[in-house]
Amino acid sequence: MTAETAPPTPITIITGFLGSGKTTLILNLIPQLRATNPSYRLALLKNEFGDVAVDSQLASSNAIAGVQELLNGCICCNLVGQLSVALSELRDSVKPDRIVVETSGSAFPATLALEVNRLARETGGAYVLDGVVSVIDVENWKGYEDTSYTARLQARYTDLIVFNKWEGCDERRFDECLDRLGDLELDTPWVKSDKGWVDMDVVFGVDGGLARELTEEHVHHDHGHDHQSEVEVLSVEIKGKGGVDMAKLGTLLKSAPREEVYRIKAVLTAAGPVKNSDEDSAVAQSEGGRYILNWAFGRWTFTALGDNVKEHESSSDAALRMTMILARYESTKWKKKLEAGGFLGLADGEGEVVVTKIA
Repeated sequence: MTAETAPPTPITIITGFLGSGKTTLILNLIPQLRATNPSYRLALLKNEFGDVAVDSQLASSNAIAGVQELLNGCICCNLVGQLSVALSELRDSVKPDRIVVETSGSAFPATLALEVNRLARETGGAYVLDGVVSVIDVENWKGYEDTSYTARLQARYTDLIVFNKWEGCDERRFDECLDRLGDLELDTPWVKSDKGWVDMDVVFGVDGGLARELTEEHVHHDHGHDHQSEVEVLSVEIKGKGGVDMAKLGTLLKSAPREEVYRIKAVLTAAGPVKNSDEDSAVAQSEGGRYILNWAFGRWTFTALGDNVKEHESSSDAALRMTMILARYESTKWKKKLEAGGFLGLADGEGEVVVTKIA
């Protein structure tokens, strides 16, 4: 069956600022889809500013049918030209029922929506844009909404807003989020998640009307802002054999200020017990186990990299490969802190910590 005669593959764009819970939302959709249709194939196209494929490996361990990850840039700017190839590879190799595009935390979704619509026309209807979903972290949005132009644009150019991480906040904090959306003069449908869970029929099947109404001129006007300058990114590697000193790493995870450090993502070999931020006891592990680390706003989780997951080449030969996404003007200070050795190292005291700033 050719692209011209096959039904179009629906594409859902999921966006939201750093640490808002986009990947959790996606992973919670998979069991719902499988319950309805055990053979349902959901593919993921993931974009990150950093150079380590962390979230795609997390997704691969959770029954995602296929994953492509675009690293070292922004999918709505310098990587937009790679979108066509990545979508085509997923469509040909996985034959998915749907493709979810998860943007980096600083991406501008309207540009991406226009590109998907263009590809749909150029491929004779191989794709159809189902809609744009924006995830808002209620607990932290007030802080980054005030400083991030992009966070406001992500909320503006969307078909559905998912309010996440509201459970630990009082009603006043949630009302403040609604008020700020009102300031943006939005009339967008919204829903509260249940700890990152939203009914699949709410997330999928939005009419995508907003995306169809966008024009190149409209998007170019707002996208003229250099949103990539809102964050700075460090790439970190521990060179050497053995496991990571978990006590040192724990100090970093507990002490990183949320106003300076937005996200920490890593793949690592643990030399000792690993412990999530909300657990009293250590996560069960085998000595020398490989783990995925996700840290956002002072909370973190370790997920075992299962035997059935082929590790991405970006991390496979290192004791630790980490991406740190920082507030503006913070990278020089944090590069020195990490190189000093108090936060990162191998358990045997050997190994070299190499920190590189990614433009």
